[in-house]
Amino acid sequence: MDAGSGAEPHRARGRLGAPCSGARAPGAPWARFSAWLECVCVVTFDLELGQALELVYPSDFRLTDKEKSSICYLSFPDSHSGCLGDTQFSFRIRQCGGQRRPWHTDDRHCDSGAPASLQREHAHYFGYVYFRQVKDSSARRGYFQKSLVLVSRLPFVRLFQALLSLVAPEYFDKLTPCLEAVCNEIDQWPAPVPGQTLNLPVMGVVLQVHIPSRVDKPESGPPAQRSHENLLPAPVVLSSVHELDLFRCFQPVLAHVQMLWELVLLGEPLVVLAPSPAVSSEMVLALTSCLQPLKFCCDYRPYFTVHDSEFKEFTTRTQAPPNVVLGVTNPFFIKTLQHWPHILRVGEPRMSGDLPKQVKLKKPSRLKTLDTKPGLCPASPPRTEQAQGRWGVGGAGRCAGAAKGGAPPPPRACRATLPSPGLYTAYTAHLHRDKALLRRLLKGLQKKRPSDVQTALLRRHLLELTQSFIFPLEHYMASLMPLQKSITPWKTPPQIRPFRQDDFLRSLEHAGPQLTCVLKGDWLGLYRWVDSRRFFKSPHFDGWYRQRRKEMAQKLEALHLEAICEANIEVWMKGKSEVEVVDLVLKLRERLVRAQGHQLPVKEATLKQARLYIETVISSLPKDLQVILCPP
Repeated sequence: MDAGSGAEPHRARGRLGAPCSGARAPGAPWARFSAWLECVCVVTFDLELGQALELVYPSDFRLTDKEKSSICYLSFPDSHSGCLGDTQFSFRIRQCGGQRRPWHTDDRHCDSGAPASLQREHAHYFGYVYFRQVKDSSARRGYFQKSLVLVSRLPFVRLFQALLSLVAPEYFDKLTPCLEAVCNEIDQWPAPVPGQTLNLPVMGVVLQVHIPSRVDKPESGPPAQRSHENLLPAPVVLSSVHELDLFRCFQPVLAHVQMLWELVLLGEPLVVLAPSPAVSSEMVLALTSCLQPLKFCCDYRPYFTVHDSEFKEFTTRTQAPPNVVLGVTNPFFIKTLQHWPHILRVGEPRMSGDLPKQVKLKKPSRLKTLDTKPGLCPASPPRTEQAQGRWGVGGAGRCAGAAKGGAPPPPRACRATLPSPGLYTAYTAHLHRDKALLRRLLKGLQKKRPSDVQTALLRRHLLELTQSFIFPLEHYMASLMPLQKSITPWKTPPQIRPFRQDDFLRSLEHAGPQLTCVLKGDWLGLYRWVDSRRFFKSPHFDGWYRQRRKEMAQKLEALHLEAICEANIEVWMKGKSEVEVVDLVLKLRERLVRAQGHQLPVKEATLKQARLYIETVISSLPKDLQVILCPP
C-alpha cells in the first residue's frame, strides 16, 4: 500500500485491493461508510518484520507511514501478560499530514447537534481493536496473532466494540469476503444524526442505537425498544453508543474517585499503569468521561507504547509533563515516567460481585525506589526495523532468553518489579470524600446490585460534582451577555464583555458551588489552586470558554437578525443609498446561509421573514442591480 501524501482519501465501491477512483461527494459510494468509519485495518505478526499492516479497506484510503506504524504497534498488546485468546481495547493517535477529507454539510449538522464530548475528532483517529492470539501449529511461531481494527473519528466505543464482537470472529474464519460484505452493509447505514434512534443491520443482526443529542438530559436512560415488525431477528438494543460500565472501571479505585475527578478537572498529567491494553484503555476512557457534561479538552491516549511517535515528547525530562492522561502496560514506563506527578497503578479487574480491594494513596517517592530487573522485563524493544521481529508476544517484547521464532513464553517468564496497585501522588484533595456514597456502592456489591444501577449512582455523583463546579462559571458568563433590549435592528450589536478572572473569583463568595452542593470541602481552592496549574490555565477552561463564547456570539447574531425581521424594512429603506441597500441584502443572505447550515439558533419563522425582506429590498433596486443580485 502506498504511503499517503496528505491528499483527500477518494473512495469508490470496489473489491478489496482493486484500484478505485472518484471524488467522495455526499452522495457518492462510501459516503455513508465514511460517516461512521475512516477505514478498516488488519494487522498481523510477520516473523521478520514484526507487526505488519496486512490490509486496509477501502483499499485506496491513504494513511501516512507514521500512521501505519502507529496502528501496527498499537494493535498488539505490549505488556507482561500473555494475552492468549481474544481481547478488545482501543487507542487514539494524532493524525499526520493535515486534514485529508472535506467536511460536508451532513458532518457539520451531526457535530452541531451532538454533545461537545461526542463530536467527531478533527485531528485524531480512534482505533478500536479486536486482537486474537491462539495456538496454531501451522504457523512458524506456533501462534496465530492478528488484529482487526476499526479506524474512526467518532468516540463511539460501545458501538464499535459491539460491532467488532460480531464481525471479528467471523472474519478470522472467513477472511476477506466477510470483510467486504460487512463494509458494504455499513455503507448502507443512515448517518449518525444526533437525537435519532437508528437500526444498523450487520451480518444478520440489527443493532439499535440512540445517537446522543446535546438536548438530551444527562440522566436519561437507555432508549426504549421500539416495535419493528419488519425487523427479523429483533434488534439488539445498545444502551449507549459511548458510555462504559463506569462502576466496573472504577471499582478498585472507588475510595479515590473524587481525587481522580479533581486531577482530571485540573488537567493534571496522569499515567495509568495497567496489566493489559483492555484495562488501560477502559480506565483512561472512564477518567476522561467523568467530567461530563464538560468536554475533556486535554490530550489522552487510552493505550500508549514505546513505539509511539510521541514517545520522546511525553517522556522528556527537560520540560514539565504535558496535560495528558496516558494508559501504558509496559513496565519500562515505571522508570521512564516516574517523574510524572500522578501515577495510577491498577491490577486485573475482579469478578463482578467481589468486594474491591481498594488501591492505596501513596507518595511518589515510593515509586522512585522501585526498579525493573535487567534481562527479565519486556522493557524497551529495539527501535530499528531489523530488530522488530525479535520482540515477540503480540509485539510486547520477549524475554532475552527466548529463542528467535520460538513460542511466546508463559506470562510469569517475563517478570518485573512492579509497584503495588495504588495512586502515587503528592496532591491533596480539596473536597471531602463522600463516605455515604461509598457505603452505598459497597453495600450494593454485597447485595449483588446490578452493575448498571451502580454505574448510574456513580455517574450521577460525578455529574453533580461537575455541574456544581460549572454552574458559577455559566452564571458569570451569562452576565457578560448584552441585554436583549440593547440590540437594535439597524446598528451593530453590542460586544460580549470580556471574562475577568478576578471578578469571577469575587463572585464565588455569594454564588459558589459550596452553596448548591452538599459535599463539603475547599471548593474555591479548585478554582484558585496553585497559580501555575490552576483551572483557568487548563485546556478544559480554554475549551469551555471558547465554546461558550462562540455560542453566545451566535445567539447575539440570531437576536440581531430577529430584531431586523421584526422591524419595518420599508421605513428603513427610505432615504437609503443603493450601496446601503445592497449591503443589507448581502448581510441577510450571509446569515441565512449560516442559519440554514445550523450555525445560528434561528426559528423557521424568522428565516421565512428574512427571505421575504430580501425579496422586498431587491425589488426596490434598479433592474441592472436586480440581475446582479438574482442572476437568471
